[in-house]
Order: sequence, then C-alpha cells, then structure tokens
Amino acid sequence: MAKKKSEEQEAQAENAAEETSIVEDVVETVAAAAGTVAEVVTSGAAAIADAIAGGTGDESKKKFGKRAEKIGVVASDKMTKTVVVRVDRLIKHPIYRKYVRKRKKFMAHDEMGAKIGDKVRIVETRPTSARKRWRVVEIIHKAEL
Repeated sequence: MAKKKSEEQEAQAENAAEETSIVEDVVETVAAAAGTVAEVVTSGAAAIADAIAGGTGDESKKKFGKRAEKIGVVASDKMTKTVVVRVDRLIKHPIYRKYVRKRKKFMAHDEMGAKIGDKVRIVETRPTSARKRWRVVEIIHKAEL
C-alpha cells in the first residue's frame, strides 16, 4: 500500500509540475500580447496627438477629390463672360439596346473669350451665379468661320 501511495504522490507531483509549466507559458503569452497591445495603443495615441497638433506640412495638407470635367461645344456667347456649352453624350437604351444621343446645356464662366462653335473643356466649380456652376478651362478647338 505504501508503494501505491508514493507512486500516486509522484504522479500528482508530475501533473502539478506540468500544470505550472503550462500556466507559466500562458502567462508569458498573455504578457507578450499585452505588451504589443500597449505599444499599438501608445503609437495610435501619438499619431492622434500629431494630427491634432498639425504634424508636418505634408501630412496636414488636405486632399480634395477630382472635379468633374466635360467637353462640349459653345452654343451661345451673347452674355458677358458667360457661355452656354452644349455637352453631347451617348447612352445605351436599357430596353432597346440602341445608342441614343443625349444633350445638356451648361452655363459656364468664360475668361478666355470662347465663341460660338468652339470646342471647350469645362470644369465644375463653386456657384458664380444662380445658374452658373462651371467654368471654361481650355479652348480645345477654335470654330472655323
């Protein structure tokens, strides 16, 4: 009987040693993970503080989206520094699958002096009047008289 008890005690001691080694491994893993989380949080907080403070010149520049551009033909130039640009586009009819020509007129601010028939490029801009939200950027092709 004494042998059995001593064997059982040895087995229990071995099991306890294995459990403590497993627990130690888990504690080390958790500590390492907590260290990485702390580093990430600190670096994130530093980045936020830099952003609030203004950071470097490159980081503080705001990036804007690209403005809409259209190419069309000047339909009217009777107003001062304003032209009406006719923009044609082709769309495929959803049912008949035939290409249909659509037209739309845009009023555009014109500092370049475009004339009727000129092919121009217009760019979206802030409203300059009740109906003007575009401006002429380039005269692509002058009209032949």
